Amino acid sequence: MPQKGTIDAATEIKEFVKEGLPAGEIIVLISLDVKGAFDAAWWPSILNGFRACGCPKNLYNLTKVYFGQRLAKLSTNNIRLEREVSNGCPQVTCCGLGFWNIQFNSLLKLEFKARTKAVAFADLMLALRGDSVNAVENY
Repeated sequence: MPQKGTIDAATEIKEFVKEGLPAGEIIVLISLDVKGAFDAAWWPSILNGFRACGCPKNLYNLTKVYFGQRLAKLSTNNIRLEREVSNGCPQVTCCGLGFWNIQFNSLLKLEFKARTKAVAFADLMLALRGDSVNAVENY
C-alpha cells in the first residue's frame, strides 16, 4: 500500500497489543518469515491475484507478457544450460513489491476470528488476544 512501511506495520501490532493489556488478556505474536519471499513469488498466483482484485485487462496482459518466456542461463567454459523460470520477482524494481503484495493479499484478507490481526511488510505477522491461553489457541 502506498505510504506504508515497517514502522506502520509495527505500530499496528503495538496498538493491537495495547488494547489487550489493560484487560489482562493473553497476547501471542506469530512471525511468519517467508524464506526467499521475492524469489519464491509464483507467477500464476500473482496473476490470479490480479484477476481477483479486478485489475484492468491491459495491466493484467502486460504482467502476463512480463512473466512469459523467461529463461535462466548458465554458461561455463564448455557447458551452457538454459531453464524456463516460472517464479520470482526482483525486490528492487518498481513492480516487485506490488507483485509481493498481490500474492499475499488473499492471506491478509482472510476473515480471522475476533481478537486476531494479520500484518505484513516483507514478512507476515499474526497477533492474537484472548482471555486465556486456550482461547488464544482456538483463535
